[in-house]
Amino acid sequence: MQPPVAERRPTSREIHGLTRTDDYEWLREKDSDDVTAYLEAENAWTQDRTAHLADLRQSIFDAIKERTLETDLSVPTRSRGYWYYGRSFEGKEYGASCRVPVSAPDDWTPPTPAADCAPDQPALPGEQVLLDLDALAEGHEFFSLGGSSVSPDARLLAYAVDVVGDERYTVRFKDLDSGELLDDQLTGVMGGATWDRAGENVYYATVDESWRPDKVWRHRLGTTQADDELVHHELDGRFFTGVGRTRSDRFLVVMAGSKITSEYHFLDADDPDAGWQVFAERVEGLEYSLDHAVVAGEDVFVVTHNATGPDFEIGLAPVAPTPAAGWRPLVPHRASVRIEDVDAFASHLVVHQRSDGLTQLRILELGPDGVTDDYLVGFDDEIYTVGSGGNPNFHQPTVRIGYTTLAVPASVHDYDVRTRELTLLRRTPVLGGYDPADYEEHRLWAVADDGARVPISLVVRSGARTDGPVPVLLYGYGSYEVSIDPYFSIARLALLDRGAAFAIAHVRGGGEMGRHWYDDGKMTKKQHTFSDFIACARHLVDTGWASTDTLVAEGASAGGLLMGAVVNQAPELFAGIVAGVPFVDALTTMLDSTLPLTVTEYDEWGNPEADAEVYASMAAYAPYDNVSDQAYPPILAETSLNDTRVLYVEPAKWVAKLRATGADLRPDVLLRCEMSGGHGGVSGRYKSWHDRAFTLAWILDRMGLAAATPSAPAPSATAAAPKTP
Repeated sequence: MQPPVAERRPTSREIHGLTRTDDYEWLREKDSDDVTAYLEAENAWTQDRTAHLADLRQSIFDAIKERTLETDLSVPTRSRGYWYYGRSFEGKEYGASCRVPVSAPDDWTPPTPAADCAPDQPALPGEQVLLDLDALAEGHEFFSLGGSSVSPDARLLAYAVDVVGDERYTVRFKDLDSGELLDDQLTGVMGGATWDRAGENVYYATVDESWRPDKVWRHRLGTTQADDELVHHELDGRFFTGVGRTRSDRFLVVMAGSKITSEYHFLDADDPDAGWQVFAERVEGLEYSLDHAVVAGEDVFVVTHNATGPDFEIGLAPVAPTPAAGWRPLVPHRASVRIEDVDAFASHLVVHQRSDGLTQLRILELGPDGVTDDYLVGFDDEIYTVGSGGNPNFHQPTVRIGYTTLAVPASVHDYDVRTRELTLLRRTPVLGGYDPADYEEHRLWAVADDGARVPISLVVRSGARTDGPVPVLLYGYGSYEVSIDPYFSIARLALLDRGAAFAIAHVRGGGEMGRHWYDDGKMTKKQHTFSDFIACARHLVDTGWASTDTLVAEGASAGGLLMGAVVNQAPELFAGIVAGVPFVDALTTMLDSTLPLTVTEYDEWGNPEADAEVYASMAAYAPYDNVSDQAYPPILAETSLNDTRVLYVEPAKWVAKLRATGADLRPDVLLRCEMSGGHGGVSGRYKSWHDRAFTLAWILDRMGLAAATPSAPAPSATAAAPKTP
């Protein structure tokens, strides 16, 4: 076979006095027979060029499957009078959502299933299956469950389904007593639906033609969607909107926000006649979020905001419209601590924060006179990720905590605020024997061109580096203040057990080191993201961890933009590049305000159509625009035809230009397009495992490890739990 050659059909546009010519914009015509034929030819070429890896792909898939407990049960979460949990079953892609009644009002210990529970039997006494996801997915090549929520009286279930991959959901309602679906149906919904406290209405958001959530609606059960009341219409194209409830269930809130500005509206269930009120009107650059608590006997709004500093503080405000000047500090701003969120409970507040690149949980205990104690829940590992979730009850005395490292599988704990006991409820099993002590974890620091110290998290099998550098997969993202914190992966063992290392470059543009870390990697400072990643790669090479002939880089979405930029700027550093759903044609996208997300992204990337400086900045780094006649390493670009966030056309154009630019055809530039997936790729766990096995096999081939035999698993499957704080 020969690699596909996309026909050149030049189109030109003049912008800021400059002419920009694009040979491959015609690939945007998704419904064109020519485009379909081209994508299918690319898929065929990729299959041909990777045919020699078929056995390795199957071996990796088999290993993931063999080491995963396929018939399994999540830790039940208590909400009102039930314990809710998910089940998975051997041979099934999607599993089921279930619940059982709570046995006693003061029982906060989740029930445990019998060890020999059969897949066709209830996992717990009194089990009720709420949703059989495999049944819902039947007949669809793609299936995704969006938000799902049970009505306050626990009688009805609202759930959202996407069977295309474009993240436009349909909401249905199920009577949990009879098992029947109601006639109500909501289409074009972003995510899911939020119940009011009475359980008579649901609120939901819909998107406009550019896939921006711009409207919030109220739907009364038993009516049609055409009868729904418009609650909020966001007219500013930079802002998106959504709806939710405070943890206390007293307030409904509608949030409108851009990347840098927030505005909340609230409806008090105790005083619904007051109608919707604006808490604090939008002020450019002021970001805040809202929750409700009772502090020192007073109903207050808990406000997480940046009015006093970029790393945010927590303030208290009356339950009434209140401008920022009226927010009194509870947790003051500190430049060394980035406050990200707060969860309000009846007896305590849980603060999500980060410092020195690590996540932290902070507990503020509440008494009759206010805060009685303030402390961190401590952990001893060098690098880790901790967070709280699955805490729907305002009055619960425990905090459900998730914990993981690059070597320690995801773990679920309950922390009792009264006794300060941390109880391990579950650690994700790794079958066949696994011991985290067989792996080393390290925090390294690279120095960027401007002197900034950039953290790197790294894991490798113990002793793998005895004889010198090891093959390394270096992962990066670096946008939207999203932090890529350390996490465990069974699939990653395919690399580690063959002698490779995995590392995360925590580059600017992410949020790992605080708000300044984000601000220094966005807009006209975006180059810092790329130079940081290059500095991390060079640090690994210079310190003897890696060598350029076996160092592979990977990133997805905005991380795919990162991959495209660094391979243009420092191709000599890498033996291979994996770019997943990559935002590589960033300049074209940001010049077209009709495309999904463009206008809402102006605060992240700038507006190159209106601002010549932004245009020049983006033109200097946009991967598609900067493909040049130089030696590139092998590249694997992966995309999905129905992706709404990053359109398939971006990697398709990029690959076409890479292959056409230069003296040779670059046969090792590959495009793999999933023809029925979305931004997250295929759906279903087995399909996802096959998908990841394909990518990992390609990476191992680039590392020279395609024929390597993985190390035998450790005989022990135990791991030390984090110490009680």
